[in-house]
Amino acid sequence: MMNKKKSVDLRGLSDVLWSFRREFTVVGVFSMVVNLLMLTPTLYMLQVYDRVMVSRSYLTLVVVSLLALFLFGVMAFAEWARSILLVRTGVKLDQALSQRVFKASFLSYLNPSETAPSKAFGDLTVMRQFMTGNGVFAFFDVPWIPIYLAVLFMLHPWLGVVAMVFAVVQSLIAFQGHAATKEAQTQTAKAQADAQNFLQSKLRNVEVLSAMGMLGSLYQRWQAKQHKALMLSGVSQQKSGMVSAVSKFVRYAQQSMSLAVGAWLVTRGEISPGAMIAANVMMGRALAPIDLLVATWPQFLSSKDAYERLQSLLGFQHAGREKTMTQAPLGNLQVDQLVVKVAGRDKPVLDGVSFMALPGTVTVVLGPSGCGKSTLARSMLGIWPGYEGRILLDEQPIEQWTRESLGQHVGYLPQDIELFDGTIAENIARIGEVDSDKVIEAAQAAGLHQMILRFPQGYDSRVGQGGAFLSGGQRQRIGLARALYGNPMLVVLDEPNANLDDEGEAALMKAVQLIRSQGKTVVLISHRPGVIQVADRLVILQDGKLVASGPRDGVLEALKKQQETAAAAALPAA
Repeated sequence: MMNKKKSVDLRGLSDVLWSFRREFTVVGVFSMVVNLLMLTPTLYMLQVYDRVMVSRSYLTLVVVSLLALFLFGVMAFAEWARSILLVRTGVKLDQALSQRVFKASFLSYLNPSETAPSKAFGDLTVMRQFMTGNGVFAFFDVPWIPIYLAVLFMLHPWLGVVAMVFAVVQSLIAFQGHAATKEAQTQTAKAQADAQNFLQSKLRNVEVLSAMGMLGSLYQRWQAKQHKALMLSGVSQQKSGMVSAVSKFVRYAQQSMSLAVGAWLVTRGEISPGAMIAANVMMGRALAPIDLLVATWPQFLSSKDAYERLQSLLGFQHAGREKTMTQAPLGNLQVDQLVVKVAGRDKPVLDGVSFMALPGTVTVVLGPSGCGKSTLARSMLGIWPGYEGRILLDEQPIEQWTRESLGQHVGYLPQDIELFDGTIAENIARIGEVDSDKVIEAAQAAGLHQMILRFPQGYDSRVGQGGAFLSGGQRQRIGLARALYGNPMLVVLDEPNANLDDEGEAALMKAVQLIRSQGKTVVLISHRPGVIQVADRLVILQDGKLVASGPRDGVLEALKKQQETAAAAALPAA
């Protein structure tokens, strides 16, 4: 069962949809039964008006009525069965894709060019609802229109001609209506999303907004965006209303004109009154799929857009990340000619960076803010969406390993600490099953154990949403303990002392020395020169490029000589 699930997860979105072809084939069969039995009212009226009313046979009326009721029952069962089947198919589709969409949504946040990965599950819901709604029935029913038209032609050629004319007119209205409203609806949706995203993004900074009286200015900016969205929505609704009014006019005209043509043929003696009424019902049934297609066309377009976004989002996941790491790595990390680019930025964030980090050593990466240090940290861990060059862990490309198997051997303390709503123990245990011994060991390694015991409920104290119940230094130290949980072989610390006081920084230095003594590979990223004291190797970055790399003393000596040379060269000019 697990192997089957894994094989589904590795397929593309189109392949997953294709795997449900059997279910859609069965839905097609039920749709064929439904559409064939849709001829029942026409045949029943012909029998009643042309046979029963002429012969005045009650037995014939009873038999025909019972047969019609039976066929209606079969038709209702077929409609119910195809609806149930589509609902179950939608559930299976969600089960097949939910895990991949969940993971891809989180991974895509690492891509600065990705704007709305949070909509992924909304897109999946849109697809599922379309697959289980009337929109799919419309596509299954449309191929039966020629059959209904053929029946009308059999009743009389003029009835078939009238039906074809109205079918063409309704199709043109649908096409032109879509063309007229598409741009307006797109602009409206974009403006509404812009206003909503603007407000949601500012709610995260409510403390600053309230403290400095910025709500008035914020309201004016939001009001401008909201007004634009309302104006565009009004234009879109006006165009949609016009298309809807014209479509209703055509439908009402079709009902009346089909009766008029039928009555004209009856007066000429070319068809019977029963055929006239049956033709009116049949013409309505022949054009019903077009009406349904017009009504569900916006949902189809939304589903199509959702499919394309999901296809793109799922394609974002790193290709080839299929191998499972079965044993702990040694921790030999090699970065070779790393180049990282960001969409919309001409200059690379990192350009040709190469260095090594070895087990039992601390590699300190130094550089000013904005030189690419955090990007380097993400790249080393294989979570940056794309780069050029090589990142090797034990001489193997780090991007080949699955996140789950690699993650348990890696510790990462990001620059922005994000804790989860739960207990301290759950956060240190990485929101997995809490192993008390490992949690305490990680807390002790981070110099956090005694501080946690001072909390009212100790390790069972809740941190609040995003760690709201803790100070910045406490969040950072819990994040450090989380990075050390499970004794990972590779530990990457990005600005770990940014929010620490003297006691916290001393505990950090002690933790780094402890990890090094255990033979682990430590990469410590900072812009503070004070961390050099624990460094075995130094990597100096400047404006995305490597300035120096190697053993600490050698790098410091080389930098000192460069500074002396530069100072000596500047003396004559002075």
